[in-house]
Amino acid sequence: MEEKVNPWKANLNNGLIMGLAGVIFTLVIWIMDLTFNKSVSYIFLLLSVFLLYYFVKSYRDNHLHGRITYGQSVGAGVIIFFYYAVISAIFTYLLYTVIDPDLPAKMLAFVEDQMRATGKVPESAIDTAMQLQKKFLKPEITAPLSLLGNMFYGVVLSLIVGIFTKKEGNPLIDTPAN
Repeated sequence: MEEKVNPWKANLNNGLIMGLAGVIFTLVIWIMDLTFNKSVSYIFLLLSVFLLYYFVKSYRDNHLHGRITYGQSVGAGVIIFFYYAVISAIFTYLLYTVIDPDLPAKMLAFVEDQMRATGKVPESAIDTAMQLQKKFLKPEITAPLSLLGNMFYGVVLSLIVGIFTKKEGNPLIDTPAN
């Protein structure tokens, strides 16, 4: 009789490690004052893909006897990203309220400068956009939006990573080692 593996429990450490990696990465970027550098987001994307691949592969090899379906792989990735997203949302709230309460104002100034630099956006549109941005850059709104955004990001990455981590054996020939 094959034992059932609880994917939530089996991926808890992976999700916590990914969440910790995200917090450390964000803190390093904040300390280095690269928060508004777009190329940094590409580095984090590569780091996320690498970590997610490694964690789903680890789950497959350590808990599922080296075999995992595409659905199980995607599910494991989403669970890992759920843990990451919760940690990230909590950290975002702390970043905006405790660590750097001026960060929302800095973000507004950056966005406004970017809009003005293009020279294509009318002044009235800039003013309207800034008023809307002020409403959304409150920590109590940004943290839940961070959770939702990271979950969407996690689902997409899990769908991609699942293609490379799935490993289905022949159930008539392969039997799990007990």
